[in-house]
Amino acid sequence: MDQAFITGNAAILATLTGICAFYFWLEKATRWRLFQYVPPLVFIYLTPVLLANSGHIAALLQGRMPSETASAAGTTDAIRNVLPTSSPAYDVIKDFALPMMLVLMLLNVDVARAIRVVGKGVGVMLIGSLGVVVGAVVGYACVMHWLGPDTWKSYGALTGSWVGGTGNLAAVSEALNADGTQVGLAVLADTALLLVWLPLMLASKKIAGPFARFARVDADRVAHLDAIAMSEQETSPAANYQDYLLLLFVAFAVTAFSQWATATISAALAARDLVWPVQFSESTCRILLITTLGLLLSFTPLRKVPSSRHLGMALVFIFMAQTGATANLAKAAEQAVPFLIGAAICISIHGFFCLAAAKFLRVDIHTAAIASAANIGGIATASCVAAHHKESLMPAAVLLALLGYAIGNYAGLLTAAICESL
Repeated sequence: MDQAFITGNAAILATLTGICAFYFWLEKATRWRLFQYVPPLVFIYLTPVLLANSGHIAALLQGRMPSETASAAGTTDAIRNVLPTSSPAYDVIKDFALPMMLVLMLLNVDVARAIRVVGKGVGVMLIGSLGVVVGAVVGYACVMHWLGPDTWKSYGALTGSWVGGTGNLAAVSEALNADGTQVGLAVLADTALLLVWLPLMLASKKIAGPFARFARVDADRVAHLDAIAMSEQETSPAANYQDYLLLLFVAFAVTAFSQWATATISAALAARDLVWPVQFSESTCRILLITTLGLLLSFTPLRKVPSSRHLGMALVFIFMAQTGATANLAKAAEQAVPFLIGAAICISIHGFFCLAAAKFLRVDIHTAAIASAANIGGIATASCVAAHHKESLMPAAVLLALLGYAIGNYAGLLTAAICESL
């Protein structure tokens, strides 16, 4: 573990969870408009980045090179970081918080209900997801010569986020063994381009009439969706300690089984002098297994246990804070511009796929915008777009975003495999 002011495992965990709690408290207490454009996730990631690189930043401000700071390590002249860039506490978060988060998030998915409520909107979202995969591959191919050799992992993580959400970004990053710098590039593109994409999704409401004529949308489609959405609304009861214990048991049990299964497979491969391929490591196998088991459990009564998504999201933010603490600012800055160009190509192709799907399936602009927002921004963004376009479709927006969570890991890993083969 490298030198830092905060080194104890409990102190590190307290710092990371405190950072997460602080920014959500700040958002709620101040209601700053800033948080409408830059979500707390960005600050939750960036704050540990700055704390873990504070020594290098201070050295640069003093006119010293990072190499000089490194050579001074162990001396009284060294400038220490606030947080370490490696710690057993980080390993605990990666080994337990991430897989448990996946299980808890996926328990909340209701595929059948989403199809009932959204109808053809599911098709638009799925085709939009395909557009993200295609766009990420094309974007990476266009800029790969200006990026590091392992940046394909960043595009895999970004695809996971833009098909599903932050949880998928974290899961795909872990499956690919991406470091903090590679995850940082994905977070940067996710945030920067969402600032452009969200206003476009909101403004699309103004072209509802012309778009309906262009796509030949049935005149009563929106009214029909309103009626279905209102009839399908559900109110979840408040969770109690028994619910939390059950959720934690399920999450721990799936995590334990996935670790045992992947270790068994690794041992079997080693006994035959075989190794995992680059695109499909032991981590990849474990994440895919957890994703599949989580989806299967969502078809059981466990889906009705309240607060599984909220508990899962809390673990997502703790994992992203840990990831920020392992990032390297200098490496991320060198690749930021070409990476953003590739990501812009990706999101443009996604938009084209969504428009083509809406035209082909004769879907209104309200549903198409919500489907795209469910992909690119997740539950919060999709709900925001739905509230602006058609408030009665907010439950449909949540369901579409949850479907994105269900397929985000598969899409991200597929994208990473294709990009790595390039």
